[in-house]
Amino acid sequence: MIRLSELKLPLSALPVVTRRSADAPAETDADRAPIIHPFEALTRMSAQALGVDLADITHLHVFKRSFDARKAELLAVFIVDVTLNDPALETRLLAQFQGNPHIQPTPDMAYKLVASAPANLPRRPVVVGFGPCGMFAALILAQMGFKPIVLERGRKVRERTKDTWGLWRKHVLNPESNVQFGEGGAGTFSDGKLWSQIKDPRHLGRQVMTEFVNFGAPPEILVEAHPHIGTFKLVKVVENLRERIIALGGEIRFEQRVMDVEVDTANGKRQLRSLTVLDQASGQTYDLRADQVILALGHSARDTFAMLHGRGVATQAKPFSVGFRIEHPQSLIDRALWGRHAGNPVLGAAAYKLVHHAQNGRAVYSFCMCPGGTVVAATSEPGRVVTNGMSQYSRAERNANAGLVVGIEPIDYPQDSAAFIEAFGPVTGEQYAQEALELRALDPKAVHPLAGINLQRQLEANAYVLGGSTYEAPGQLVGDFIRGEASSQFGSVLPSYKPGVKLGDLHGALPDYAITALREALPVFGKKIKGFDLPDAVLTGVETRTSSPLRMPRGEDFQSINTAGLYPGGEGAGYAGGILSAAVDGIKLAEALARRVVG
Repeated sequence: MIRLSELKLPLSALPVVTRRSADAPAETDADRAPIIHPFEALTRMSAQALGVDLADITHLHVFKRSFDARKAELLAVFIVDVTLNDPALETRLLAQFQGNPHIQPTPDMAYKLVASAPANLPRRPVVVGFGPCGMFAALILAQMGFKPIVLERGRKVRERTKDTWGLWRKHVLNPESNVQFGEGGAGTFSDGKLWSQIKDPRHLGRQVMTEFVNFGAPPEILVEAHPHIGTFKLVKVVENLRERIIALGGEIRFEQRVMDVEVDTANGKRQLRSLTVLDQASGQTYDLRADQVILALGHSARDTFAMLHGRGVATQAKPFSVGFRIEHPQSLIDRALWGRHAGNPVLGAAAYKLVHHAQNGRAVYSFCMCPGGTVVAATSEPGRVVTNGMSQYSRAERNANAGLVVGIEPIDYPQDSAAFIEAFGPVTGEQYAQEALELRALDPKAVHPLAGINLQRQLEANAYVLGGSTYEAPGQLVGDFIRGEASSQFGSVLPSYKPGVKLGDLHGALPDYAITALREALPVFGKKIKGFDLPDAVLTGVETRTSSPLRMPRGEDFQSINTAGLYPGGEGAGYAGGILSAAVDGIKLAEALARRVVG
């Protein structure tokens, strides 16, 4: 086949289908009709680009569709694969157009398993965590015949959904089953975005999306340039993926919290030997022998991070970002980005991506933008408030929301005794404070691996108090925030966050450098997207779980640099940022483990 890119058509040339304007109480396949492509026009353009007759093309497949809104006449941009009826003609054309970036041979994107489990496998591999990274690590291991054991501290996805609604509707938090913990990971309660900027020469991201479609995701995710699934649809996909792993001999144990790891040290080498696991349903603890363990922890597994640090597993502080959620009317964003085409059902809800480098040296950027979505309560710890964003597949809610966050560095993390004690308690906190002192004695710029958690917990606890200590979130109107005045009444934009938003002054919700950078960035963003600095737009705090505050360094074999048999990956280990990149990392971890086992 031949792949042709940059085939452009005006929006008016695309077939329009009727789509429902809002979600049903439970989404179904009728929520959004399948994409209908202009095959006749694309075939004609392909024949013209190749210099062949229409009759020479036997099949055309749309690989990708995006939109170019940089000009008044919005364009649909296609990448297609065409099959010719004469293989010899195809060979001649590829030779003729060699070097043309828009006419290339269609790459082989099929995924191939790298190994098969040996018949005498001494112990089954263990996967800790069943978010995107853990799910795909377990799936690939199961497909290779390794019959993995999965340990997930949270509950099954439907039980977890009920627990999550308990916080949103009743102000009741389950610390072990919430937006962060449970089957599907944090990405389940999100927009279900499936794109990433990772380098992917093996097309593993394509394999992830293909598997999602196999398990019930809309086929359109394979075509859209910025695909997404949405929470309701993700629930069923996650359940089907789980059942496939089980059918292949895997075992998935829910409400299983890893409390400790046993590491043998011989000849100066550390080797993982077993896990100590708490069955949270029964309250019983047991040891699980394990030589090969994939650590697919989420970015909020703070207690597990502390345990691993205490057992000497290599960890280091890494940068992350903090900020607020910002909400606008989705119609405002649509008009600003789509212009006169706003409301066209082919386009759907518009999304944006913004960045500004502030005068104080901080980068301010939009994060996890959710068109037609809601802001959700995302804490996993009592007495703390965290925000995140979520959309359904149809993206039909009235507001657009995104994280508006400021980059911070490990040097910003508090490392004094009071900060560690507040975050970890008197005994452990004092121990970490002493460790931090010893590290700085060797290197004045050294940062304790867990110091980022100090900052996260400080900000989240403060947000809880600012919100009235009821899990409501503190909020402020954008106009008041820029002027430095407290807000007392909502305007034209009503916030979507549940349990609720308490208006006031967000100045004390973040460090001063972050507030200064955000106040500078908002008017700049208003020039890039007309109305972005709308005075009635709502800021809700705080956004602190943008990524993991630490990294677990690993070698080229994907094992921990100082603990053999331990394979850290995904968001929690600092190697991913989102569903797709975490799932891709899970595939790589499974492959690395399999290669080691089979030699």
